[in-house]
Amino acid sequence: VVWSRTTSIDLTMAMTTMTIQRLLPLAAVLATATPNCHVHAFLPSSTQPLLAPSTPTSTTSLDMNKRAKPKRKTGGGGFGKKVTNINIKTKKKPTNPNFVYAGALRPHDQSPTRIVDPDAVLAIPDYAIDGVPKRRGSAYDIEIKSEEDIVKMRAAGKAAREVLDLAGRMAKAGVTTDEIDEAVHAASVERGAYPSPLNYRKFPKSCCTSVNEVICHGIPDMRPLEDGDVINIDITVYLDGYHGDCSEMFVVGGPEALDEAGRNLIQTTYDCWVESMELVKPGVNYNVIGRSIEEHVKPKGYSTVRSFCGHGIGQTFHTAPNIYHYTVNQPLEEMKPGHVFTIEPMICEGLADPYMWPDDWTATTVDGKRSAQFEHTLLVTEDGVEALTGKLESSPVQFWEEASAIQKGIWLGTSEGARERAEKLNGSKVESK
Repeated sequence: VVWSRTTSIDLTMAMTTMTIQRLLPLAAVLATATPNCHVHAFLPSSTQPLLAPSTPTSTTSLDMNKRAKPKRKTGGGGFGKKVTNINIKTKKKPTNPNFVYAGALRPHDQSPTRIVDPDAVLAIPDYAIDGVPKRRGSAYDIEIKSEEDIVKMRAAGKAAREVLDLAGRMAKAGVTTDEIDEAVHAASVERGAYPSPLNYRKFPKSCCTSVNEVICHGIPDMRPLEDGDVINIDITVYLDGYHGDCSEMFVVGGPEALDEAGRNLIQTTYDCWVESMELVKPGVNYNVIGRSIEEHVKPKGYSTVRSFCGHGIGQTFHTAPNIYHYTVNQPLEEMKPGHVFTIEPMICEGLADPYMWPDDWTATTVDGKRSAQFEHTLLVTEDGVEALTGKLESSPVQFWEEASAIQKGIWLGTSEGARERAEKLNGSKVESK
């Protein structure tokens, strides 16, 4: 759907009944939240509106035709699907005064983009200067990492985990996501790493902070966090030529500040994620990941986002394979030792359709309901899988890890070495309580 800057909208499209019904929650938002917004929705074979139109106060109208999309700048897959139109040197982003937000969250002012001194880090990615990635991995062939690659990816994964833990400790009421971004930027550079999101396809910040209804790619800004907010902090660092990528949920104010529905959403997201990672091992088809996730969440009334996927990772930020978090009814590639990729399901309380903000990065749920996500960078080993971004001795244990129906405590992988490290780590956590 192409959203208009005009105040009167005529939604007359040749769509199936199911497609129209999926749009109704947003149409209702448009009709009720904006007094001068005129909304019609008709089925192709009917002249009766599915949604009673509001009384128009403007004579301007626009047919929202899916085939009449304006020409847009193109981007790549993975983290940056589209090139943002933000001038990252400025404090304020361009705004559309007529844009209707799906939920309660609103964008706030942004601080100027932070700069990395190339001499302060071991390497900078090829997009650091102009925002355009030059190195492109294969769209189909999955790279098998060498021993040297794996050593460097372990280091990048460990650095990403340390930065994520630091950022998570800052998720408190009154703290802005811009302050978190500032700390992430500094912590990355202190480790000799470049914060991978920074200027990737012109993304203006050093991490992504996705609050409440934001599915992914939230831009840190000056909004103070509030008790009861749920926030996903997504960290990627580029260390010595390799990316390490991970994300985790945090609850502002702790578990007691979160309602039961929010706790259930995060618990379900965490459990489906761990359950899917438990299936990773040599010889397994990649399609089992999405099937496992969807079969876990759907009976509980949740939906899984299809518009964004996990990805291969290494010297390139995003490469083969694409990791789908929903059922794919056809064979994909088989996992092999040395494959490195992310699993990062985005699970929603309501509809999983993304609704893009004018910044061309922030993707929220179309109905304003909450979303949750977790992510690890994973290495397929001879005997299973290992989380290269796994938790450390200093990492906190969250309530969803303690209550998990899949594996209680911290999950580090299924390989013999990963199981041993997890058992030791979880034992030390219990002793320290």
